[in-house]
Amino acid sequence: MATPEVADSSDQNENSREESEKWTKSQIFTLISAASMNFSSMVCYSILGPFFPKEAEKKGVNASTVGMIFGCFSVFNLIFSLIMGKYIVQIGAKFMFVAGMLVSGCCTILFGILNLAPDGPIFISLCFIVRSVDAIGFAASATASFSILAATFPNNIATVMGSLEIFSGLGLTLGPPIGGYLYQLFGYQIPFVLLGCLVLLMIPLNMCILPRCDGVASTGSFWQLVLIPKVTLMCLMIFSISSCISFLDPTISLFLIEKFKLKPGSVGLVFLGHALAYALSSPLLGLLSDKIPRIRIWLMLVGSWLIALSFLLLGPAPFLHIKGQLWLFISMLVVTGISLSLCGIPLFPEVINCVYERGFEKGLGTLGIVSGLFGAFWCLGSFVGPTLGGFLYDKLNFEWAATIQGGIPFVFGTLLGVYYMVEIAHKRSHSGNSLEEERKPLITN
Repeated sequence: MATPEVADSSDQNENSREESEKWTKSQIFTLISAASMNFSSMVCYSILGPFFPKEAEKKGVNASTVGMIFGCFSVFNLIFSLIMGKYIVQIGAKFMFVAGMLVSGCCTILFGILNLAPDGPIFISLCFIVRSVDAIGFAASATASFSILAATFPNNIATVMGSLEIFSGLGLTLGPPIGGYLYQLFGYQIPFVLLGCLVLLMIPLNMCILPRCDGVASTGSFWQLVLIPKVTLMCLMIFSISSCISFLDPTISLFLIEKFKLKPGSVGLVFLGHALAYALSSPLLGLLSDKIPRIRIWLMLVGSWLIALSFLLLGPAPFLHIKGQLWLFISMLVVTGISLSLCGIPLFPEVINCVYERGFEKGLGTLGIVSGLFGAFWCLGSFVGPTLGGFLYDKLNFEWAATIQGGIPFVFGTLLGVYYMVEIAHKRSHSGNSLEEERKPLITN
């Protein structure tokens, strides 16, 4: 029978656990700010897909260059994600968040008037410049958002990030059809101007409700994180997921218009399958990842194999000798969305746990470095995806390009699974040796 003191202490622990599960006013405001950033940034990012490749063709730009225009966003995002993550404490997380949204909104509006530029090199150069500056703003707001969320919700970051992916998915869902139909009705400029103004309108809201998030600068570095084998493999998984998502941007509209003769508005609707599947599955997988952390590796492993399978059937691959049909294409986009959620949602909390296990101090400084590293590998994939996709689309075709792209997450996911198997076997062997040492007699005859 428990003593009164033990009973009281257990009641206090239970009450404190219940209180910790209740979100405070500050946490709710943080969630609203992150949701507004996720939604607005994803809308602005995704509106290019249905019509920009064709508009760029009119300006004398080929598919490879279009892929590089998509990809340059990721190069500058990669560089500045690392810089912002390293100096987030010195700059200030809230200021970085708001300033990033300001830059991103202005650049979206500027991108909408680039059709007034002369054809050829001038148009291409301006596209690269505006997209690059936009990437710097996005790197600032995204790095700050990841760090603030991880600091504000330390015990259920996967659940929170999974819930926020609803807004990311909603932005990705609404962006292509809104952009496609606005382009059909009003031309090239209006989609960018309207959505850029939407981002700017979010700034006063975030200045008012986003709490300050201060911390101490971390003594660790990005290289120390990358040298941890488990972190490296998970970063490669981040890279592969991002490359698969961004691969679709410059290629999917060209493929659908060429093969199925769809209009830009209808192309935007096809994007719904991918984005909705990702958005609806993310909260459930985030909750599952937080409740049962030991299954995270299996979620990532199954997800990587499903991505490979869906990309294999997206074309489908020529060696399968299956006739490409629109219903099969949309079905595989749905499977791709769920698979990307399976892989992506458990990654960030798993990287944070691994870093803390290796002795890095807990706080905003370390979270900033992790967020910067996460964002950098995500951006690296976002550069390789459209660049490689545009190149393979030009040199081969969409069917072979999708097949090759799907092999990337399959390889890295399998390597991560093998590493975890070896790690588990090593831990069991070490625990077995420890038990044998404990059973040995202290004094022998």
